[in-house]
Amino acid sequence: MRYARLTPGHGFKPSNSFLYYLQRIIVSPPLRGVCVKLFRQWVRVRQGVNNGRQSALRDQQLAALHAEGYVALGALFSREQCEDIQRYFADKVLTDRHDERTRFTIDAVPDTVRLGEYSLRDIVACPHILALANSETLLSLAERYIGCKPTISQLGVRWSFPKPDGRSDLQTFHRDSEDWRYFKVLVYLTDVGPGEGPHVYVRGTHRTRAPLRLHLQSDAEIDGMYGRDMLITAMGERGFGFAVDTAGVHKGAAPSAGRRLMLQIQYSLFRSYAYLYQPEPYHGALPLDRYINRLIVA
Repeated sequence: MRYARLTPGHGFKPSNSFLYYLQRIIVSPPLRGVCVKLFRQWVRVRQGVNNGRQSALRDQQLAALHAEGYVALGALFSREQCEDIQRYFADKVLTDRHDERTRFTIDAVPDTVRLGEYSLRDIVACPHILALANSETLLSLAERYIGCKPTISQLGVRWSFPKPDGRSDLQTFHRDSEDWRYFKVLVYLTDVGPGEGPHVYVRGTHRTRAPLRLHLQSDAEIDGMYGRDMLITAMGERGFGFAVDTAGVHKGAAPSAGRRLMLQIQYSLFRSYAYLYQPEPYHGALPLDRYINRLIVA
């Protein structure tokens, strides 16, 4: 998993492989639901419960995430905070998602690169990011959606660059299979309109049966199966964030007019057993919950 600068699991450890494929082969929503109830009760017994402050708005957001698989969360960062983040990353090294040997800075992007990612070490040290990931607002939504204290199992900052031909797998419709139950909070750090690669989600597909073998689907296939009125296209100014259950069908559209910088935070029931984790040292003053952050922060 280069995406959060966690070490890719090029060869699964035997225990990781078994646990990953166990949750992959159980595709029936009712059966997965039974497993999730058992697992989250186990976490609740061990870690306790803290659903946070509740409000009508939070209830509405949770209901929308359950029903649609997507909910807009509004401005999670101010414009000034987004500018702070971009200034911090200005001289940091990016890695081509599709070729680990290719490294560069944002001022010298090779012509061949579609997606560039920052290291987890740099992300952990970046201003505002860990504070948002551990905010009461997001942790409360995560705990209520997952049903127990969540785990931050991915943390990434990625640039998407416009290229005239082709696209990445992430820019083609697909489903994720990260854990028994999980969702992502995505935050645009640049303004995103139709030409900057908005996230596109097929509403309600997180509640449908996933195929045993995950595969990519073309725009034409999605139109034929669901219809265009089922597509949610997330656009907004820098700082805009939304929560999305990527067990449903989705893609990041390939940018055509401008670059997109995006933060991704994944909350899950357990770790994602597809990856091997290398938490990074944290030297800030935030009082981070050790359990929630154990895969990200050493």
